[in-house]
Amino acid sequence: MSVETLAELVGELPDGLRRRALTHSSWTAEESQSYERLAYLGDSVLALAVAAGIYERFPSEGAGGLTKIHNHAVSGVSCAEVGRALGVPEMLEAAQPEAEESIPAKTLLAGSRPLPEVTEALIGACFVAFGFERVATAVAAAFALQIENAVEAPVDAKSALQELLARRRARVTYEVIGESGPAHRRTFEVEAKVGEKSVGTGAGKSKKAAEQMAAEEALRRLGD
Repeated sequence: MSVETLAELVGELPDGLRRRALTHSSWTAEESQSYERLAYLGDSVLALAVAAGIYERFPSEGAGGLTKIHNHAVSGVSCAEVGRALGVPEMLEAAQPEAEESIPAKTLLAGSRPLPEVTEALIGACFVAFGFERVATAVAAAFALQIENAVEAPVDAKSALQELLARRRARVTYEVIGESGPAHRRTFEVEAKVGEKSVGTGAGKSKKAAEQMAAEEALRRLGD
C-alpha cells in the first residue's frame, strides 16, 4: 500500500484544518467544527478519484464491472485499511481533548464508522488545501491495493459467509443497528449475527452495502 504521498499531504495541512479533520462531534460545542463536513466532502473526492482511475485503467469493462470494483475499493473496510496505514488511530488519540465528557478516541475506534470517516475527512481537508488534481493522484496511489484486490479477488461476502455457515449447519441474520446523516446521504450500520452472537459489523451508504461490509468482517473473524 503506497500511502506516502497522501501522508505527506496530511502532514502539510494547516493546523486548524487538520485539527478539524480529527475532531469528533462530542469534542466540540459546534457540530460544524467536527470532522463530519470534511468527511462528507472527502467521501465525494475519494469516489471521484477512484472512479476516474478505474475508468481509464479498464477501458473494456462495462458499467456493472466498474461499479463492483469501485464499491469494493471505496468501502468502509478499504477506508479503514488505508486509515490504519496512514496512522489515523494514532492521530485521533493524539487529538483527543482532556475534557471528561469527550468520548475517548479508543472507544470511538472500537466502532466500525469513525476510522473510515476520519480517513475521508483527511482526504476532504487535503482537497480544500491543495485541490483535486494533487489529491486525486495521492488517493489513487493510497487505494491501489484495494483496487487490485477488487479486480483479482472480487468476493460476494454475503454469499461466501452463507456458504461457510451452511457447512457448519448455521445461518446468519443481519440487523440495522444504527443510521446517521441527512436523508440524501444516509449511512447505515449493520450487525451480522449467528444466533445471538455478533460476528461482524459494517457501515455503508445503503443497507445492502453495510451488510456486505458486516459479512466481510464476519468472514475474517470466522477464519475463512
